[in-house]
Amino acid sequence: MGEVAKLDSSEARVLAPITPMEMIDRAIQSGASIEALERLMALQERWEAGQGRKAYDAAISAAKAEIPPIMKNREVDFTSQKGRTNYRHEDMAQIAATIDPILSQHGLSYRFRTMQTEGAVSVTCIVSHRDGYSEETTLSGAPDQSGNKNSIQAVGSTVTYLQRYTLKSALGLAASQDDDAKGATSTKMINADQFMALQGLVEESGADVPKLLQFLRAETLEELTLHQFDTAMAALRKKQAQKEKPE
Repeated sequence: MGEVAKLDSSEARVLAPITPMEMIDRAIQSGASIEALERLMALQERWEAGQGRKAYDAAISAAKAEIPPIMKNREVDFTSQKGRTNYRHEDMAQIAATIDPILSQHGLSYRFRTMQTEGAVSVTCIVSHRDGYSEETTLSGAPDQSGNKNSIQAVGSTVTYLQRYTLKSALGLAASQDDDAKGATSTKMINADQFMALQGLVEESGADVPKLLQFLRAETLEELTLHQFDTAMAALRKKQAQKEKPE
């Protein structure tokens, strides 16, 4: 019986996986060449990256299962030459208060990187795991000239907006459709990338946003259904083609 146990133990040692670091240690002891050690070091880096990615994916999945829909706590309401703009949204403080404790429990954190080029602002949300792996989500947009903002306020508004949407896109967050805890709608809504594509086409075609919303029977471009999005994109492409047609 002791011999069987001994054999099983020996087989277990043979079958046990060897990490790249263990391979490096053995190579050093056997006097391996510098080239061989460099290849093993590269293998170790890829192995660590793979392990980090697995830990990151597991943490994101666990965190998303615990994060509830985020209540909309702010209202935008102003009138410009194009008409009245009115909608509700969740601000960064509301998002942070909801997600930060949960992300922290799973070893996750986030930060933002901002860049400004001529006529555009880009924000990158970087979500990191404590094991070292991170992923980035970037969105860009023009300075927000709505309301009575000056140039600095216009840039700041866009940065804040893009921070919210890059973070929501990176984590796959959902916002509640109402303020009385009745829960989010089951209708599929557009995501951040689709909204930015729509906003870009609105600017290129010179569309009147209030008229477009009236046509779509929607309150805001941020909260279109996928069906409304397809309808809007088709109408905007048609308008853009007519605008570019030579007279």
